Amino acid sequence: MSTDTIRLVRVAGADLERQIPELARLRIQVFRDFPYLYDGDLTYEADYLRTYSQARGSVVVLALDADRVVGAATALPLTEEMDEVQAPFLAAGYDPAGVFYLGESVLLPAYRGRGIGVRFFQEREAHARTLAADPGTGFGPWRWYSFCAVERAADDPRRPADYVPLDAFWQHRGYRRHPELRTTFAWQELGETGQSPKPMVFWLKPTGGQSDR
Repeated sequence: MSTDTIRLVRVAGADLERQIPELARLRIQVFRDFPYLYDGDLTYEADYLRTYSQARGSVVVLALDADRVVGAATALPLTEEMDEVQAPFLAAGYDPAGVFYLGESVLLPAYRGRGIGVRFFQEREAHARTLAADPGTGFGPWRWYSFCAVERAADDPRRPADYVPLDAFWQHRGYRRHPELRTTFAWQELGETGQSPKPMVFWLKPTGGQSDR
């Protein structure tokens, strides 16, 4: 499959709103796999994505094959995130105003291994720099880029034999796991009858400026 057909575009606001139904379906499809095992709901996903269309400074990077959305990555200033995302940073002495938060990346399996995941990080970090460079936005300077990932036991029986964790990929992008920064997100897993809390750990990367908190 050629990479020439893939375009990455940044969308926000009304442009993002128009993509919500397709993005909701994509997220449910990708997050159904290990390690998230998400038993998704289109209504919930649409409501969740709408927070990005409404949040100040947010962006969603779309990977398009012709006009088809095959991947997406979300990001926004941490101060625009919900309390359970900000709380670990506050408790550990970080200033949320100095953190640009990378939400999630989803990409259909057929398109993986082609550099799109790298581009997702580059595009979101570039958006953060653009925000900080414009004094009219009121955002920045950023100290950290951050995201969080679910923690699963190494011996989880649902773990596929060919599963490869993304830790090495994230480390190569300059991110480091910070086990002192933890929270829980609740969702319904495959086989569950309702939502249950899942442990999440944050990863951080200094922006290249000062790395104090």
